Amino acid sequence: ANPAVPWGQGIDIQRALQQVRFEGLSGNVQFNEKGRRTNYTLHVIEMKHDGIRKIGYWNEDEKLVPIAVDTQSGNESTSLQNRTYIVTTILEDPYVMLKKNANQFEGNERYEGYCVELAAEIAKHVGYRYRLEIVRDGKYGARDPDTKTWNGMVGELVYGRADVAVAPLTITLVREEVIDFSKPFMSLGISIMIKKPQKSKPGVFSFLDPLAYEIWMCIVFAYIGVSVVLFLVSRFSPYEWHPEECEEGRDQPANEQTNEFGIFNSLWFPLGAFMQQGCDISPRSLSGRIVGGVWWFFTLIIISSYTANLAAFLTVKRMVSPIESAEDLAKQTEIAYGTLEAGSTKEFFRRSKIAVFEKMWTYMKSAEPSVFVRTTEEGMIRVRKSKGKYAYLLESTMNEYIEQRKPCDTMKVGGNLDSKGYGVA
Repeated sequence: ANPAVPWGQGIDIQRALQQVRFEGLSGNVQFNEKGRRTNYTLHVIEMKHDGIRKIGYWNEDEKLVPIAVDTQSGNESTSLQNRTYIVTTILEDPYVMLKKNANQFEGNERYEGYCVELAAEIAKHVGYRYRLEIVRDGKYGARDPDTKTWNGMVGELVYGRADVAVAPLTITLVREEVIDFSKPFMSLGISIMIKKPQKSKPGVFSFLDPLAYEIWMCIVFAYIGVSVVLFLVSRFSPYEWHPEECEEGRDQPANEQTNEFGIFNSLWFPLGAFMQQGCDISPRSLSGRIVGGVWWFFTLIIISSYTANLAAFLTVKRMVSPIESAEDLAKQTEIAYGTLEAGSTKEFFRRSKIAVFEKMWTYMKSAEPSVFVRTTEEGMIRVRKSKGKYAYLLESTMNEYIEQRKPCDTMKVGGNLDSKGYGVA
């Protein structure tokens, strides 16, 4: 017999199988290097007299995983009263938190927070029993672009490991394709969190702060302009000319005229008026007095405004934020910025067609080291330890909550980048 010879086209078929990837009736269809199907989940169903019922699921990692079903004998129809529903949620302040003495309690009593109370009110209103379970992977829920599988709380619902999700879960179009949401119970948007900048102390030239740089320049030009006008008016007005007084013991021609508003005195008179110190000379002509009166009124307004603002600028320590908007983030490279690794914020930037957000997404997905974080707490810690070199993009409600909590070293900058809401899934 001839020895076994590998088929020449076999390697090509193997390579082609490794490239196969599509969504079939049984979920994701994909093969590994050995030609075996991988990254898929099968539903396990049970035949009943009134139809089929899902009792679990199977995948290559967890194998068979049963889900909670009502197995009461004599009554196949489930009801709200005789079934305990699994409510999946996530530990996220202030929505779901462990009590300080949680080890002294059991079940739902171990948790507290906004969503814990919301879940209790829903159960009380609808009339069913429930058990809170923290999502195992600590994620909200996103679909893997390669395997097409869901993780987080959305995955718990999709694969039947939970019945309801009561958490700060953002309503998005992608999620609504696989799960149902209630009406939003809270409205919010994506915002920017940065480390609160250090308050700057008054410097040597802080006395210039009450007025803008442009105003100071206008004052200088106005001062020079008034001095020149006063000099020219005094030159042409006969009332500013008078015989020069003769010094004792010195002969002086009787017809020699003098003018007090030479170039230096024309500069000295407006300066004295601006400093509110007066001057030993003053215009005698009507035109000169009009120029002087206009200048006095101008200095009155400027000095009043300056005095009103000076005390506030010297007593209140000012904070200068390095960024004020998403546009500021996108056009700079010194401050890194990122989002939650698996969540709606990341999906927002990945799917956005707005130029600024596309530019931000291009940076985030290629940044080294990675700018994505696993939890909101990790993002908050990274902001605090970055010394102003990292900005975290998250929901505005959490941002505002963290900003008001000790040590109060973070702050929200700019407005919300979008508008959305949290819903019960």
